[in-house]
Amino acid sequence: MAFEELALGLSIGLLIALFVYFAMNWRVKHRISMVEAEFRRMWAEQEGDIRKDAAQRSRYVLKGKIAEHMVPMFPDMFKFNPADARFIGSPIDYLIFDGYTSAKDEQSEAPITVVLADIKTGDARLNRTERMIKEAVETGRVRWETIRVEL
Repeated sequence: MAFEELALGLSIGLLIALFVYFAMNWRVKHRISMVEAEFRRMWAEQEGDIRKDAAQRSRYVLKGKIAEHMVPMFPDMFKFNPADARFIGSPIDYLIFDGYTSAKDEQSEAPITVVLADIKTGDARLNRTERMIKEAVETGRVRWETIRVEL
């Protein structure tokens, strides 16, 4: 009888353990599905905002690129002769030889000033590289070199 009681007790214990296991497993799966559903809902809500923000940023960049090319045509914004400006684009927008056209066309003896310029729109700021170039110019780390090539 002891063996039968032991087997019955083990069987009941095993059934209870299986019941608890399946109940906990169902509960965990249910919780995961609830979290996934909440994530999908939040993603759907925010996806539109993310796409709008990306499109807005893209428009700002495009407007900035257009402004970089157009600004020499507006004398109220660009105080240099547009013929003296050379668009580089990167890492700065313009290399300006202020007075070059006068020296070339009118034989002027006025000195030419070399200006490195960057065009910014809205709240845009100089990036790290642009700041480093600005500092190099401001501290006088600028020089002239003639590179000779023998062919």
